[in-house]
Amino acid sequence: MGKKVRVGVIGAGSWAVASHLPNLAKHDDVDFVGVSRKGPEILKKVRDRYGFSVASEDYQDVLDAGVDVCIVASPTGLHHEHAKAALQAGAHVMCEKPFTISPADAWDLVEVADRADRQLIIAFGWNYQQVAQAAKRSMDELGIGTVEQMSVTMSSVTRELLSDTGSYPGSAPESVPESRTWVDPAFSGGGYGQAKLSHALGLAFWLTGVRAQDGFAFMSAPMEAPVELHDAITLRFEGDAIGVVSGGSSHLGASRYSHALEIRVIGSDGQLMIDTEREAAWHFFKGQERISELAAGSGEQNCIGPIEAVLASGRGAPFENASPGELGARTVEALDIAYRSAQSGHL
Repeated sequence: MGKKVRVGVIGAGSWAVASHLPNLAKHDDVDFVGVSRKGPEILKKVRDRYGFSVASEDYQDVLDAGVDVCIVASPTGLHHEHAKAALQAGAHVMCEKPFTISPADAWDLVEVADRADRQLIIAFGWNYQQVAQAAKRSMDELGIGTVEQMSVTMSSVTRELLSDTGSYPGSAPESVPESRTWVDPAFSGGGYGQAKLSHALGLAFWLTGVRAQDGFAFMSAPMEAPVELHDAITLRFEGDAIGVVSGGSSHLGASRYSHALEIRVIGSDGQLMIDTEREAAWHFFKGQERISELAAGSGEQNCIGPIEAVLASGRGAPFENASPGELGARTVEALDIAYRSAQSGHL
């Protein structure tokens, strides 16, 4: 048997319990070294289920145990502290989205990873799915010229979660999401924009390479929600491209509980469309039309790809980082523009 990948987890909350840990456990070469979270009862359950050697409410104990890779799935407001400590301890890091609240913190982590020669992978799971990979290959091969306009429309079943009246489909029943993780801006940075549009921007910006320069946003919080449920954002990108980003919290049962995401981009020489709900990718370039043939399930939103990527980095094996730290930082910049505009009423 080859050397095992020593794994640490900082923030074993509901999504980590429901997704990250089971996906890690699929690999025979994973050594569950250390796990950290608040709450001794659930911490013990996680330790016992996966056989962690160290289980502590202090994340530093996980890093002191020595890990090759670290999953940072703590609340967003703690990502900078936790990911930076993990990178400086010599671990490759997969960090949950939204990456950070502050753009300065995001770019600082990119620099820390570069200095440490460690991989920094953001949990943009769609970027590893077939529907996105097909569109990216087509864009890399043909492109659409200079990006001129982009529209991003997304909805997700988050009304209960963001109004603090319930959870979200797919959460771990034994570890329900902690309320402040999602509805206290000090921990979450905001509502739907942070919780879900970060996914959409991570895919749209990866496909196009754009970077937000400024913008204007409206946000609304029906149901007396503590954070916004709906977003309407206009952005201007470097190079004078413009775009609109719309996000909404849909009702339970809508779209088969899935995320509905559509991205359309117009460039100087062509156009691109990707629709994850309908599992479609279409590319038009200088009169040529390309429609990708996609398998059922190819547009499903999950976080298998980022886990596979960070484990490959821990093995020293070649892999494609389809969600690098600099991409995460560009999404943080766009969301920061939107939240500052919505709060001030100005650009």
